[in-house]
Amino acid sequence: MTTYYGAYIKKMRERANLSQDFVAKKIGVSRPTITQIEKDERELTLAEAQGLADLFDMRIEEFLAKKDASEPIVVLSKAAVKKKEDKADIRINVPQKNLKKFKEVLLYVLEKVGAKPNIGETAIYKLLYFIDFDFYEKYEEQLIGATYIKNNYGPTPVEFAKIVEDMEAKGELERIKSKYFDYEQKKYLPRRSSDLAVLSALEISHIDDVLNRLSDKSAKELSDYSHGDVPWAIAEDKKVISYESVFYRDKNYSVRSYDDEL
Repeated sequence: MTTYYGAYIKKMRERANLSQDFVAKKIGVSRPTITQIEKDERELTLAEAQGLADLFDMRIEEFLAKKDASEPIVVLSKAAVKKKEDKADIRINVPQKNLKKFKEVLLYVLEKVGAKPNIGETAIYKLLYFIDFDFYEKYEEQLIGATYIKNNYGPTPVEFAKIVEDMEAKGELERIKSKYFDYEQKKYLPRRSSDLAVLSALEISHIDDVLNRLSDKSAKELSDYSHGDVPWAIAEDKKVISYESVFYRDKNYSVRSYDDEL
């Protein structure tokens, strides 16, 4: 192979949040070799190209053509089928443990506030965002750990649609259409109780705090509010919002008392 792929590989690796060490182990080379490849100081072998294509969940033809797109793929790891899409630049694996936690948090939120007339799909997106990002700022650990994309109406959890589809198929929730004032609204009804054993007392208390603070806001109010948060504001359109950026929040959004740590 005489074509260099360094910049392309680096872009795909960073979009998937993969380290050079991880990529190197997956394709059977050393980390310095990945550095060389990304700097175009070394050519790819065909076997390495195939390994990278598999890692990025692409066909080898797509990889060699340096295909690029904007829509992520979400794969629930418990379903042993890998879906190939031409339009995916991010492949998100949802392990069983994370899938279970996402489901139970969503069901808990729906049990607590889902019946409120203002809580439709858009509002749920924002509540999940603040549950996740506020927890990360306070405790430097992930609660759900969902992947959020910067969209026009605020942060959108990429895994949501796939997980809801899975939950509907299992009879765990029901999606219905409603109206909020003159606007059509997607609402979700829980069809079983959340399994609170999956959540710690600290996590439940945190979720309650977020819901008490934000769940009375309309979808527009929540969207507008999310637009003022540093993680959303500094992210690129249609790109993943970084959890690390919560540590640059201003006083209107920060939920951590940094003065107490001095």
